Parts: sequence; C-alpha cells; structure tokens
Amino acid sequence: MTTVLIDYDSGNLHSAQKAFERMARESGAGPVIVTDDADVVAQADRIVLPGDGAFPHCRGELFGRKDLAEAIIEAVERRGVPFLGICVGMQMLASTGFEHAETTGLGWVPGQIRRITPSDPALKIPHMGWNDLVIDRPHPVLTGLATGDHAYFVHSYAMQVADPAHLLAHVDYGGDVTAIVGRDNIVGAQFHPEKSQAAGLRLISNFLAWKP
Repeated sequence: MTTVLIDYDSGNLHSAQKAFERMARESGAGPVIVTDDADVVAQADRIVLPGDGAFPHCRGELFGRKDLAEAIIEAVERRGVPFLGICVGMQMLASTGFEHAETTGLGWVPGQIRRITPSDPALKIPHMGWNDLVIDRPHPVLTGLATGDHAYFVHSYAMQVADPAHLLAHVDYGGDVTAIVGRDNIVGAQFHPEKSQAAGLRLISNFLAWKP
C-alpha cells in the first residue's frame, strides 16, 4: 500500500513526510512517497494534499500541473482512493474560496472558504497556535481522538460547509471554526497533523489504516 504526498511547490513537505513515514513504519502501512509525478499518483493507494499560503496560489500551482491534477481527480473520484487534504489542501476541497479573489475549488465537500471573523475583537487573525478540538460526529480517522485534544493551527480563512453532515470537528475561536471535514473517501484537516503531536499522529495513523 503506497501513500503519496503531493509536491506542487505549495508547502514545506519535510515535517509532513517525516510524520507520515513514522506512522507508516509503526503500522506497517507501506511506503510513503513525495512526488509530482502523475504516473506515480495514478498508482497510489492513498493521497495526501498539503498546502500552505493563499488559496488562489495553491489552486493555481496544482492545476498548473494539468496531468498531476487530473491524476488526483481520477484516483479520488473514479477509483475511490482515500484522500486527505491538509490546511489549504483541505480548503481546496470546497466549492469556492474567497481569499483575495473568488476561486473555484475541487467541490468535493460543498462549501465556501471565508475569512475567520471572531466575535471577540481581541482575538487575532491569523488563528495561530494550539486549540482544542470539538468532535461533532464519529469517523474512522477520528478513532481514539476526543473533544479536548489539541491541534496546531495556522490560518486566516476557514471552510463553511454547505452540509452539516460533512463537519467532523471544529474549534472555538470567537465562534465555531471548521477543523475537520469528511465525506465518502475524502477527509480534510484545517490544522497541521504533523505538528499536532499525539492527536495529529493518531489522525495520520488512522488515515493510513482507513478503508472507506
């Protein structure tokens, strides 16, 4: 079973690679490959799409590599390959983003990416640092995780899901902020699991074992 981390010049993959390799070794989940090769993606058993920075930039970098984007879409939509989006990689699951300019997303988890607007003006944007997860509904990737577990966030925009059934977990930051979404063979984490210590490593391990 091969897990592929997509390299499309939109994030520092070093930490994510190390975390996924560690959990793959511990669970016997098989090799972890960092690649921008569409042919490798076409053979992947799991796909991880990280992302740092602005939504339009990440979307442009991914779809600027037409063969790579098409291979991801083919794998996820037609073969049902388990998919994990991280940070902006999670935001690209949405229908539309509104960071800097209106930008079309993958549309796999219908919703919009909007700027966080805390009710408390003392709360700064970006939302940066540790926050407590609130689990909204069970899911295999959340096995062993519980409300109150800590995750590490760095973002100014967040997903507003169209269907509440797709919201797996949120955090409180002057109001509810989406933390984890999922449907079918697709999940996304707004936080960085590779930087979230025990909770993040558990989520990664669960994803590597997940069979939708």
